[in-house]
Amino acid sequence: MFQKRIVVCLDVRDGKTTKGVKFKGNVDIGDPVEMAGEYYRQGVDELVFYDITASAERRGIMIDVVRRVAEKIFIPFCVGGGISSVDDMSAVIMAGAEKVSVNSAAVRNPSIITGGANRYGSQCIVLGMDAEADSSMPSGYGIVIDGGRVKTGKDMLEWAKEAENRGAGEIVLNSIDADGTRDGYELNATRMVSETVGIPVVASGGAGIPRHLAEVLTEGKADAALVASMVHYGDFSVMDIKKELAALNVPVRLD
Repeated sequence: MFQKRIVVCLDVRDGKTTKGVKFKGNVDIGDPVEMAGEYYRQGVDELVFYDITASAERRGIMIDVVRRVAEKIFIPFCVGGGISSVDDMSAVIMAGAEKVSVNSAAVRNPSIITGGANRYGSQCIVLGMDAEADSSMPSGYGIVIDGGRVKTGKDMLEWAKEAENRGAGEIVLNSIDADGTRDGYELNATRMVSETVGIPVVASGGAGIPRHLAEVLTEGKADAALVASMVHYGDFSVMDIKKELAALNVPVRLD
């Protein structure tokens, strides 16, 4: 049976891991390299690092952090934030990341998805989508960029389909409305995207307890679930989550 993945997200600001609620009120909580090593030891399947202010500040990505993480862990990891060209993608991949995530830059210049896929293959190109409820959109959800600061006028499902057609190999769907609340994922939006595209969808935003992951991996039809707060604050280890998922008959890697 196809195993579901658990992905830990580390939002990075000024070289420190940070966490907020609905993209606001961020506080620093640790060193991303040390935290990456700990989650690797706990058995996480993948990690993702987002430089959360790089795009809004129009500056480059945290290459030094990428190199240091690559020396410490031996699982796939993805890096996003501040990637605005295929050359930026190259720098991140050459520093040791397996995947690159584009979000705001892809909305402004969708050809970056195609360019990255042509150079490195679709499996390396992840589209990060920050979605929020918007009744003016056909799907009921709109896309926002720059850390939730800017509405784009793009419909969630139309953008997901376009990105897949342009060569994205995976979509990380983050619900602005659920982000950091720990009340559960946005199941409806996740299911809609999962049923619309043929590439893996990673659910993000709102995990508080292992049952939330079970819901989004089954009812939400996600291929993977991203967590942050529930492990960053020590409420659960990665293996705690995986064992509970296995008990709920969700197929996960336990070795």
